[in-house]
Amino acid sequence: MELDDTTVNRLMSLGLARYEARIYLSLLRRGSYTAAEVAREADVPRQRVYDVLDALVRRQLATARPGRVTTYSAVPPELALARLMSAQREAVDRLERSSQELAGLLGPLWAQGRQHTDPLDYIEVLRDPKAIGERFADIQFQARHELLTFCKPPFVAPPENTAGITAVRRLHQSGGTVRAIYLPDTLTDPETADHVRRFAAAGEEARFAPDLPLKLVIADASLVLCDMPDPVAGADTTTTLFIEHPALAACLRLAFDTVWAAARPGPEL
Repeated sequence: MELDDTTVNRLMSLGLARYEARIYLSLLRRGSYTAAEVAREADVPRQRVYDVLDALVRRQLATARPGRVTTYSAVPPELALARLMSAQREAVDRLERSSQELAGLLGPLWAQGRQHTDPLDYIEVLRDPKAIGERFADIQFQARHELLTFCKPPFVAPPENTAGITAVRRLHQSGGTVRAIYLPDTLTDPETADHVRRFAAAGEEARFAPDLPLKLVIADASLVLCDMPDPVAGADTTTTLFIEHPALAACLRLAFDTVWAAARPGPEL
């Protein structure tokens, strides 16, 4: 016999397993069934039918009549549904009590976690060239008023550095300041000289100094990106730090201004 899937699914939503729902619906069709009969009627595997019938009897949704062959009957639907609803309400009540207990246990842990801070949360250490390039693009994008740069090779930005040109042009047009200090031999490389020329056209002020201690970017006197050469591994190995610390940025800005004051404007490009 075909059983209505919609009805089976509704019974399952009240807590019955699929085989339990199918067998209960089959038991409703007749006064009583043997296990073998209801297995065929409900299309439930014979090896599973006894476990399912026992579960229905335990849940008081079916009754068993012992005899030479035990037969099974369904309890009236209104009684079965009331019992299923009662079991669902009890389950919800248990979950609610459990959730309240968990909230009491987890709430203090969450509050304690909010009080804990890593003393170096404002520092991000970068070593992967791709990650350094992405962070460089980020700091240019985030700048709203001022962008200061010590520019020295090796450069992590792509040669065209479209993001940098866009940031410089945006800052310049909004009345912001963009200043960069380069090494003198920068202009001996045609590609780098073109870079300086394009940034100047976008609004960057450029000067040249005989030496720069490190690569440095300062945005809005609050964000810093700098390369720290490894004193052991050599000058070719660096670690880049991204630091969000206004006090440190302000100190480095003073250092930048000192170098800027001593630097010289470059030739017309």
